[in-house]
Amino acid sequence: MSAPALHPMRVTVTTRRPGTADGHIFVAPYNLSRPVGQTGSLIVDDSGSPVWFRPLSYSNLQNADFRVQRYRDPRTHRSQPVLTWWQGSLAIPPWYTNLPGGAPEPGGCYYVYDDHYHLLRTVFARHGFNADEHEFLLTRRGTALFIASKPVPMDLTRYGGPRNGAIEDSEVQEVDLATGKLVFSWDMLRHVDPAYSEVPASDASSSGGVWDAYHMNSIDEDSEGHLLVSARNMWAVYDITRKTGGIVWQLGGRKSDFTFGPDAEFFWQHDARFRPGHRISMFDDGCCNEPNPPEQQSHGLILEIDPHTRRATAARTYYHAPGLYSASQGDTQGLPRAHEFIGWGQESYYSEYSGAGNSEGQGARNLLYDARMPGSDISYRAFRHAWTGKPYYPPSAAARTTGGRSTVYASWNGSTETRAWQVLAGRDPRSLRVVVGRTPRTGFETAVPTAVRGPYFQVRALDARGKILGRSTVVALPR
Repeated sequence: MSAPALHPMRVTVTTRRPGTADGHIFVAPYNLSRPVGQTGSLIVDDSGSPVWFRPLSYSNLQNADFRVQRYRDPRTHRSQPVLTWWQGSLAIPPWYTNLPGGAPEPGGCYYVYDDHYHLLRTVFARHGFNADEHEFLLTRRGTALFIASKPVPMDLTRYGGPRNGAIEDSEVQEVDLATGKLVFSWDMLRHVDPAYSEVPASDASSSGGVWDAYHMNSIDEDSEGHLLVSARNMWAVYDITRKTGGIVWQLGGRKSDFTFGPDAEFFWQHDARFRPGHRISMFDDGCCNEPNPPEQQSHGLILEIDPHTRRATAARTYYHAPGLYSASQGDTQGLPRAHEFIGWGQESYYSEYSGAGNSEGQGARNLLYDARMPGSDISYRAFRHAWTGKPYYPPSAAARTTGGRSTVYASWNGSTETRAWQVLAGRDPRSLRVVVGRTPRTGFETAVPTAVRGPYFQVRALDARGKILGRSTVVALPR
């Protein structure tokens, strides 16, 4: 009632046990066919209630990689928490068939918003590449690392593809946020032979002649200047040194430098991350891509990497109950107390597990939290983050009357500090008095009944101590 332009999806919480990590949940819902609710960037609490929602104007515009990061202000050099995400259009039939499925169309960008929901920075890809939805990382150096993609014309006949084809190239780009200048780049086509792709070049016939040989989908950086790059369609993760751009080692794929222990092999993976010690985490999609049959059930995976013996072993695995087979997307996020938060990609779930994890067929073990998005709505990644939102705009209010009693509706999109509402009323909009002193906040919108007929009303948002955080405009009962 108080925010009629907002129509976020309704999340169903299926498991909620004590002991979850603190924070809200961050998703960017969209749909490969028909969405339930608006697409956009959405923060929800553990009950599934919206906390902040920024809807998009039409359904084939998407957000992705929506999360909290630290931003170093180039003027003050101070660090602050911010929201970041990608925005653009993806090559999803029937809207676009000119690129491989899931590739970014031209025109996308990355946004950085502060805790008042002000836009701080807009970041674009450089030298002819398109901003890619798969990764956007802020660094302590005041830069942004991200993936950029573009089709490069190429004769693909030696790979089994068309003569007048192209390859969807991916590049790691780093931009200085103060100047907008490109300070580093690493091009996959220059360093990795596409002949070892698990996707045949003949697939280009269904995507405008463009072959998605690599499908780079994550970047991570360690303290020693190494980059960890995941290429989904190579079934491989690469350790790259920034100094020379050389590949230190390849994990997985047809040219792997490592052997694998039981349950350690992965396929079609996403979200490869450095972990403390010699560990790497990822989301192992593991399945569902033709012409290859399903290989294994999708799951979160933490690998122990022995740099001397060049052997990878499964340290932890995180499966869902019921078992899921996610054809694309997904992430595995490390949380405090060794918890793991799993976004299930093309399956409409997100979950939290305690540290020990579980094994295939035992997905309910160590499960602390599980929620499902409606219909076939999905989010490329899902995260849990601590976040304090202090909107620069005022709270919203609406008033209705039924049977001689008035109900005032109060909400404040994005406020995480509001704990209660105060209602004011009066016959004149310039002389209102408090008629309801304190009503606890009950979800995104709180309905406050009152016998006072107004007809003018205003709401005040209160924090835990009763301090006024913000005031709505004055609203009147409909005539």
